[in-house]
Amino acid sequence: MQSNPAATTKPTGSLIQKIESVVERIPVETLFPQRQPLDVELGAGDGSFLAKYAQANLHRNFIGVERLLGRLRKIDRKGMRAGLTNLRLVRIEASYFLEFLLPEQAIDALHVYFPDPWPKRKHRKNRLINERFTDLARRALRPGGIVHLRTDDADYYSQMVRVFDGNAAFERIETAPKIASVITDFERNFHLRNVPTLAASYRLKVSPTDRQ
Repeated sequence: MQSNPAATTKPTGSLIQKIESVVERIPVETLFPQRQPLDVELGAGDGSFLAKYAQANLHRNFIGVERLLGRLRKIDRKGMRAGLTNLRLVRIEASYFLEFLLPEQAIDALHVYFPDPWPKRKHRKNRLINERFTDLARRALRPGGIVHLRTDDADYYSQMVRVFDGNAAFERIETAPKIASVITDFERNFHLRNVPTLAASYRLKVSPTDRQ
């Protein structure tokens, strides 16, 4: 059986990817030593999900998007220690990356875990997950691609479910156990305070033309 280069080749330098242009879409297939299914996590935080999941799934490639440099460097250290050549990191706003830098039908899964809930009513317009987000996700995902969502905020969860249920291109599915079992540090802290995790997954439907 042929070995996976992601498992045998150590990365050098840094996993943080320099963006050559903020007005042109990134050729994501060129970022990795091997072409594989691609996942993106928007708002990767300290990488407590991303680093674990990438290490457990060397047959997939991963891009972590995070605005805060300190958090990105923390993920970089974790990825470098683990030798993860299937992981790349981008420092930019998550919404901008999704709308302007990801090519169409470039990814197989999108992860958004515990985004800022903007709990005040007047601030809800700032939430990442809204009706427009579902259209952007639809464009970025390949047919059959999946969006995974988690939050601790019941009101935000209701909004997440409402907007994805309202987009006919998506269908709700059960979250795969191998994903649900990877607990983020945010989630662990919530559980210690008896705050439940609210999760949902949606799959982009495959149209008849996609099957051809």
